[in-house]
This record gives sequence, structure tokens and C-alpha cells, in this order.
Amino acid sequence: MESKIEVLSTVTVQNSPDLYKVVDSLNRTLKQKDLMFGLALDQEDQNKAVFTIYRT
Repeated sequence: MESKIEVLSTVTVQNSPDLYKVVDSLNRTLKQKDLMFGLALDQEDQNKAVFTIYRT
């Protein structure tokens, strides 16, 4: 079974210690809508985070 993941949007924001809680809540709430959310530190600036929305 092939899984296709489509990037819908990516935005760079100021990193915050609680930002992962928002991403976790979005993933738990909208999983049934075939949406997934990701968060990663910006490789060029560790004070920024890259937030990505995917359709699964």
C-alpha cells in the first residue's frame, strides 16, 4: 500500500518552548480529516521553527 503525503503549506515562525503542544493538539484533533502537522527547527536559525501542514 503506497502512502502519498502532500505538503499543503510551510511557514517559518519564532520558536517557542510550547509550540510542539499546538502541533500535537492539531495532529490529534484533525487526524480523521487526513491532515498531519510537522514541526522542525530551522537549520539556519535555531531560534526559528518550520511548521508544515500535510494531507495524507
